[in-house]
Amino acid sequence: MHVPDGFLDAPTSVATGVVAAAAVGVALRRARTELDDRTAPLAGLVAAFVFAAQMINFPVGAGTSGHLMGGALAAVLVGPWTGLLCVAVVLVVQALFMADGGITALGTNVVLIGVVTALVGYVVFRGLQAVLPRRVGTVAPAAAIAAFVSVPVAALVFSLLFAIGGTAPVDAGKVLTAMLGWHVLIGIGEAVVTGLVVGAVVAVRPDLVRGARPLVAARELEIRTVAA
Repeated sequence: MHVPDGFLDAPTSVATGVVAAAAVGVALRRARTELDDRTAPLAGLVAAFVFAAQMINFPVGAGTSGHLMGGALAAVLVGPWTGLLCVAVVLVVQALFMADGGITALGTNVVLIGVVTALVGYVVFRGLQAVLPRRVGTVAPAAAIAAFVSVPVAALVFSLLFAIGGTAPVDAGKVLTAMLGWHVLIGIGEAVVTGLVVGAVVAVRPDLVRGARPLVAARELEIRTVAA
């Protein structure tokens, strides 16, 4: 999903850069409500994990490979705003030091891989929590489904951006079909990784998972009520 330099025209790249900067600015303010003595150290670990995981590509067919985006995973573990910041930091490091994604396309990549996946993933996750049984065991499956949904949504947003300002001589309809087709498959890998990671943390320390805290608090209150 990393967009290279020159793939979108200058106005589109500037526009996504403005959106990315605004989103990061909002996230910096909102993250203060999410960070505490448990979330802050975990945020660093999440950023490191996403950075490492994005280096690992898995084949999805026809010479195409995918990698973890990590937005939904980060949002569930540390909150949507802190998660967005974690992914944005990873993308900045990759663009500046690893030539993974272009410098002029950094705003586009932050919007696609950070803003869209983190916020869409968290909205889907919270929506699922509202309809699923209020048990800690539902956190990992909800996170996996949210991660799966976030990937093709990001692909859809890219396709819209390409239709507006794409520079390659490729039909926008073909880009949309190809992007959605491949990213549905990539989304399956994203869902598996997200479900496994969130499930592993929930199994050991559910109180560390931002998305599980309301359920943990409700469970503890129920235990105290029964004990009383």
